[in-house]
Amino acid sequence: QLQLVESGGGLAQPGGSLKLSCAASGFTLDYYAIGWFRQAPGKEREGVSCITSSGENTGYADSVKGRFTVSRDDSKNTVYLEMTNLKPEDAGIYYCAAVRSPLIRRSCVFYASHYDGGYWGQGTQVTVSS
Repeated sequence: QLQLVESGGGLAQPGGSLKLSCAASGFTLDYYAIGWFRQAPGKEREGVSCITSSGENTGYADSVKGRFTVSRDDSKNTVYLEMTNLKPEDAGIYYCAAVRSPLIRRSCVFYASHYDGGYWGQGTQVTVSS
């Protein structure tokens, strides 16, 4: 079965950190760009970050720039989203998505429709509260 599975969500205090993982099973991530998205209750899903298939380039929403870091370890078939200095507005369900992308491509995007032809995970809950 081809799927993405997120993990690492949980409860963090404001100013705290969490590291999310997005693991692929049934296929390898080597030739896939990855996007991270989140959705808070009553709000639309928003793009957070992305990483190219080569891992050489990344992108971040302004709201998380300087606080979140996306990385990938293709040997583990996993992509990570390290979140620091968390704020209450970072809370929500976090999803990863994968879409085939040539290694030569030097940029990535994190709008959801770009990943519609790929794979989506089921999401992991992030709560930020004192």
